[in-house]
Amino acid sequence: MFSKRLFFSLLGLVVAANFTALFLPIMEPDNGLYGTVAKEMFLTGDYVNLYSCGVEWLDKPRLPFVLNVLFMKLLGVTTAAYKLPALLCFCGSLFYTYRFARLNYSVLVAQVATLMFGTAYHVILSNTDVRAEPFLTLFIIGPAYHFMRAWQEKQTNAWPHIVAGSLLAACAMMTKGPVVPVVTVGAGLVIHALLTGQVRSLFELRWLVAIVLTFVFTAPELYCLYQQFDAHPEKVVYGQTGTSGLRFFFWDSQMGRFLNNGPLRGSGDPLLFTHTLLWAMLPWALPFYAAVGRAIAGLVRRQNPLPEYLSLGAGLTLFVLFSASRFQLPHYLNIVFPFYTILGAHYLTTRSPVVLRRWVIGQTVLGVVGTLFVTGIVLFYQPARLLEGLLWIGLFTVTTAALFWRYQTAERGPMGTMMGRMVGLMAMLGGVINLILYPSIMQYQAGMVAADFANEKPALQRKTYLYGVHTFGESSWSYEYYTKQPTQYLYQDSTLKQATQAGPVQVFTSAPYADSLAQHGFQVRRIATFPYYHVSQLSGTFLNPETRASTLRAYVLAEVK
Repeated sequence: MFSKRLFFSLLGLVVAANFTALFLPIMEPDNGLYGTVAKEMFLTGDYVNLYSCGVEWLDKPRLPFVLNVLFMKLLGVTTAAYKLPALLCFCGSLFYTYRFARLNYSVLVAQVATLMFGTAYHVILSNTDVRAEPFLTLFIIGPAYHFMRAWQEKQTNAWPHIVAGSLLAACAMMTKGPVVPVVTVGAGLVIHALLTGQVRSLFELRWLVAIVLTFVFTAPELYCLYQQFDAHPEKVVYGQTGTSGLRFFFWDSQMGRFLNNGPLRGSGDPLLFTHTLLWAMLPWALPFYAAVGRAIAGLVRRQNPLPEYLSLGAGLTLFVLFSASRFQLPHYLNIVFPFYTILGAHYLTTRSPVVLRRWVIGQTVLGVVGTLFVTGIVLFYQPARLLEGLLWIGLFTVTTAALFWRYQTAERGPMGTMMGRMVGLMAMLGGVINLILYPSIMQYQAGMVAADFANEKPALQRKTYLYGVHTFGESSWSYEYYTKQPTQYLYQDSTLKQATQAGPVQVFTSAPYADSLAQHGFQVRRIATFPYYHVSQLSGTFLNPETRASTLRAYVLAEVK
């Protein structure tokens, strides 16, 4: 195993690299949407009804927004108030990844798995572009740990873990709905029981109690859904009346997407996650695939059994479920990365010294290629802090090479060398994304820039009307989140005409919508224009300074009368 000094030094660097996300404003569309929902809850004190764009909102459960509001009470409506709850949940995921791995594996496996999870590329990205995944990861690996402890403990000692696991499972349901926690933790336990010959343990009273407690702890979300929607069938949601919030929670939000017959639909690719994992789990994708292949081969040949099968069962079940779904997003599998990294860590730590050295060489080559790629992106984009970015890359590269150049001591053998190099690489990458590259890119998030502009001008510190349905999700949400003044969404010209009867009003909209207002008889005085780009979907055309202008669209802050 690693010494405490080495492990906690690397772990501290992992945490610091992820916490650099606090220096980057929230990104649209999803961050902006969720931020405005939480801001509305904070300003109104209404924890029962969710609103977005001034209308009833039925999509995500409430728990992440409630956590955001708690931090808004301490920090105000800020970037930190939105991101800190997710980052603290990330730290909780690190803790539970270590604890879960330690139940059935060596200290070294637990250490390696924890570092692998914290440095997976999509984990770093999800802590920057915060959605539900940082919360949900904690609320999946946490119950997995407590239920596995309950599985292994005697009847008396199991009950505290049954209660804790049920509470965290309820938190998962109040973050994403019921299907994901049931499929991951529930299916994982069932597969573990089947493959270890302990099926009878599934029918013990403790698991019935766990199910009941989970639904009891979920009661606040169910109550809110009933009060907002089921008790008011006259409300129009998704273009129809009689919408049931409880049905949406238990069916449409999960199975409706899976079967593609709910209000939210998509078009899936069965191979999406197969190739997505190759980059989402960088630099650990290949060890994970090798680990899964070896585990499945071991099951077929009845050789080399795993110490536990919850990780394999939960990880593969969710992988198959999401691959079969018609509604897919690349970040969906983040929530089972702790299980994937435990499998990968177990695989690497059981290799012979010769084989492990080959893995070190392969991972090092990957690290060198990654460093060159990041350097190329920085040089290609030419951010405002180009020199600082190159110095940052150089500093981490030289320091990592100096500290982990060769196998010097027992604690810095092949495994320590590989982990040190990969942690250094991913810490460098996290810093480049959050401190160098994206701060320069965020100047093209027009809503946020316009809100900052208006906040600094006393004459502009008044209510702003957000006009144009197609602007909602582009820049309206970041404007609403960062402005210090009230906002109102406009869906019809008649509403704007009524507002202008009392005098000129301030409007934030896209340039084409501003032109349409002038064509419809309004007098439009443009106060300022802001370039816009969808900053969470980068392209080569945008990154290239010579072609960037062709990708930009204009948003305007205007006075309308």
